Amino acid sequence: MHNLIDGKRFAAQIREKLAKHVELLESNHDLKPGLAVVLVGEDPASQVYVRNKGKQAVEVGMQSFEHRLPAETAESKVLELVDALNRDPAIHGILVQLPLPDHIQARTILNTIDPRKDVDGFHPQNVGGLVVGDDVLVPCTPFGCLLLIRAYAGDLSGQRALVLGRSNIVGKPMASLLLREHCTVTIAHSRTRDLPAECARADILVAAVGRPKMVKGDWIKPGATVIDVGINRVETDDGKARLVGDVDFAEASRKAKWITPVPGGVGPMTIACLLHNTIKAACMQNELAVPIIE
Repeated sequence: MHNLIDGKRFAAQIREKLAKHVELLESNHDLKPGLAVVLVGEDPASQVYVRNKGKQAVEVGMQSFEHRLPAETAESKVLELVDALNRDPAIHGILVQLPLPDHIQARTILNTIDPRKDVDGFHPQNVGGLVVGDDVLVPCTPFGCLLLIRAYAGDLSGQRALVLGRSNIVGKPMASLLLREHCTVTIAHSRTRDLPAECARADILVAAVGRPKMVKGDWIKPGATVIDVGINRVETDDGKARLVGDVDFAEASRKAKWITPVPGGVGPMTIACLLHNTIKAACMQNELAVPIIE
């Protein structure tokens, strides 16, 4: 399809650049970036994500440290592990895989991560830094979306951008990143009045609500750039499961100038940006130049 944004290919190009940078860090500074991922429990999707993150980290030449804890692990034990990782000089990035079991407060755990090692960009210090325009570690999914938007949507200055969804993980940081690019940004959500009309004004539409095919084709402004963050598992007529986005892809692709597929759009970019953040964290901790991937 001529208007398809190939996130998989784009992410592979980023990983190629990062691998070269890791090579230089090791040969010139004896520095090998290390990423620690903490997984509590047996969530199947989380296990897949963690495996992919570790595999891709090793492929670009980084060190990968996995800590898998049983679902019944006490919150205090997870905090002890995070504290140990904060103090470990071989670890430059720490990621605690969400969701956590119900008895563990995600916010408590995330706030304990050293902001300099917070490669997910969820610590309040990094969240605040993003809003005020500091050079901080930015959440991986919105950062990946931004790289795709920059590559495909042309000059972003003055373009109308609609972020559909207001989560701390995607919606809010996405809006902040687009504001930095001088877009005119609107955040819409479940209580927005006349959502189709809001979408129809957007030159750039980022959908991140977690509702399958919610955004219809006739909501899309002709020529818009559509970034679909949603990953929803739905059952097909033959009883099998397949992944669909928050956007009705078949309809929307007839109106959009550029559109991401699900899967193969935003997903691969998230892990590529996680690797970038880990390398950036390693460089910042050692007062070295940060790789530019955009």
